[in-house]
Amino acid sequence: MTRLLFAVLLSMGWFTSCKANPDRDKRTETISVTSNQDEVTATPFQPGDEDNQSPYDFPTPTETGTPTATPTPTKTVTPEAVQTSKKTNSRPTPTPFVAISPIPSPAAKSNDQAEAVSHTSINPLTGLTVSNPSLLERRPIAVKITLFPRYVRPQSGLSLADVVYEYYIEDGLTRFIAVFYGNDAAMAGPVRSGRFFDEHIARMYQAFFVFKYADPRVYNYYKNSDLKDYLIVPGNGACPPFVVGKNGRDTYNNIFLNTIKFKDCIARRAGVDNTRPPLRSGFFSYLPPQAEQAAERIFTQYSVDDYNYWQYLRTENRYLRYQEVSDLRKEKPASYAPLTDALTGLAIKADNIVVLFASHRFANSNEAEDEVYHIDLYGSGPAYVFRNGMALEALWHRTDLDQPLLLTNALEAPIYLKPGVTFYQVIGLKSETWREGADWHFKFDTP
Repeated sequence: MTRLLFAVLLSMGWFTSCKANPDRDKRTETISVTSNQDEVTATPFQPGDEDNQSPYDFPTPTETGTPTATPTPTKTVTPEAVQTSKKTNSRPTPTPFVAISPIPSPAAKSNDQAEAVSHTSINPLTGLTVSNPSLLERRPIAVKITLFPRYVRPQSGLSLADVVYEYYIEDGLTRFIAVFYGNDAAMAGPVRSGRFFDEHIARMYQAFFVFKYADPRVYNYYKNSDLKDYLIVPGNGACPPFVVGKNGRDTYNNIFLNTIKFKDCIARRAGVDNTRPPLRSGFFSYLPPQAEQAAERIFTQYSVDDYNYWQYLRTENRYLRYQEVSDLRKEKPASYAPLTDALTGLAIKADNIVVLFASHRFANSNEAEDEVYHIDLYGSGPAYVFRNGMALEALWHRTDLDQPLLLTNALEAPIYLKPGVTFYQVIGLKSETWREGADWHFKFDTP
């Protein structure tokens, strides 16, 4: 399967030559990732332009050697489709929930009853039954949560999110956008500013987008888009329900959202739909994958200031997040500590880690100077899926504008995630990848 996958990726122009790095152990495998998407000329996007174009408004890259199998559903997402109105009656019917348990419960219900339960109390983002099914009768809430400066740690609410994406923002730093659906958090944050990438998450999960304002170029774009009714930013009064943290840090890094109170607050907004969206359920299975590549630790280095790894916990069958506590300047060794949640007191753990390769670009020289990135999470691209202590080479597909990503193997058969929480590490197409035994390394590279 490994040879087949990389043969397909090579034909698609994603992977260049594989060369061993002489500075590493002979067991190390090095892969360089490239894409012709970087050659696309973008539509100019100037600061202060009130009639902003979508950052997706540029020609669709031409792909060659794409596998002939067609993923399901078949509705295609192109850059030009991003600003299409999201009418409820135009959304696809959700795919039935798929889950396989290796140990049937002695209290298992009939197939008919199980099917009924799957559509009401199973979270499509995790494949797990929620304790309070009424939480699923609403839109998800996507919250921007900061990682820097380091004194903001531990953050609040991360351990309660169903899905979390981490991506590069600027100055060598990353930020989280966490999707809350099956759980609520009395304090989610600290909430920080938005970026263009967040549009992907808001649309894919049909979510409210919670952020603490943004660069005028970004903020004006959102306010002029069809997402404007679903933008949640701090304001005066108790609605939206933002709160100031109890500790004595600066207010700029001390604003949190109370998702518990959010439902009553949003009900006061006339014409805003907060009913359950028709999200496509993911592919989940408790059965471990048939993979020959072990993955005990997954390292991602975004810069000398921002690096992390996930440690596989064999006794829990989950991954524990370790985050850097100092920079790597002046040949200092890497130093880590577990990332925890101030709200719950729990360590940050995930059942699945997915590394996504996507094009990072600037629309013009002004954006390049300020590092205002466009991360093109549309079409498809390479990925790695880590679960059960194993690694699987994969492809990600954005088959629908308003549905989560589909993960497949090279033949486009779905890859099943372990039921539970999924963290996505988003890196550039030119990022370096190598493996040392059961340790996997990803080193982010900017354009």
